[in-house]
Amino acid sequence: MKFLESAFKEILTFIVLAVIIVVPIRLFVAQPFVVEGESMHPTFESSDYLIVDEFSYHFSAPKRGDVIIFRYPGDPNVFYIKRIIGLPGETVHIDHGQTTVTKTDGSTVTLNESYVVAEDATYTQDTTLGTEQYFVMGDNRPRSSDSRIWGPLPKANIMGRAYLRLLPFNKVGTLPGAVTEPQ
Repeated sequence: MKFLESAFKEILTFIVLAVIIVVPIRLFVAQPFVVEGESMHPTFESSDYLIVDEFSYHFSAPKRGDVIIFRYPGDPNVFYIKRIIGLPGETVHIDHGQTTVTKTDGSTVTLNESYVVAEDATYTQDTTLGTEQYFVMGDNRPRSSDSRIWGPLPKANIMGRAYLRLLPFNKVGTLPGAVTEPQ
């Protein structure tokens, strides 16, 4: 009987410690995300399993080119994955598939979007972002519901950045979809 009591205490202690350690990490540091849809093809495919870094953006602002997971502004219960194109205060210009950004200092940069597999040359628009807004687009432009359609993304909706891809096994790595070109 004493053995059962001891085993029960050890199991209970393990469960309590696991909850104390795992729950805060899951709520505030990182959590899993499964990609659905083809809006980020070929960078991400449906069923890719990611770990989202929810911690870093508390200390540094999101950057152009970051792949982020966020709550869709039209329904906060739905999560999207997209790439940041425009930063707060900037103006994003899309002219038949060519994206340029006028930065807050007045300089203009034409984005080298080598990650885009299928450009949608039908869009021509200019969007000026507010102080807490981002412009996001999917890498598969014709198949992406993004800022071109529903407008700027409020900073408060950003959950975090794609930090680690665990599945598929042949694509495991950190900062999947990271941009190597200067933005």
